[in-house]
Amino acid sequence: MTSDFMGPPWQADWTKEAEDGRNTLPAAAQAWVDAARAELVTAQDPYFRGIDKAADLPAGMSVEPVQSTRPGGAHVIYFDHGRGWLRYVFTPRTADPQIVIDECIWL
Repeated sequence: MTSDFMGPPWQADWTKEAEDGRNTLPAAAQAWVDAARAELVTAQDPYFRGIDKAADLPAGMSVEPVQSTRPGGAHVIYFDHGRGWLRYVFTPRTADPQIVIDECIWL
């Protein structure tokens, strides 16, 4: 292990509730969820901070903080043009940085 900050791909873990939510979705919605997760784990900064950082996201996806007063807290990545979302927290530790997805919704 090195003391350098690790970069993407990030590890992503699911809470039981979020994983169960994903597994109950139709196949087309699961494909959207998988695409959103892939964007998160490969992003240089999973919080997409900065001007036009989210411009690289595919059409139909966007990211925003759950609370605008907590830019380093939980975030939501919307997919399928806002019909679904994943709520997640990114922990940028030097050793073992990870994304924890705690909610998966698709309407």
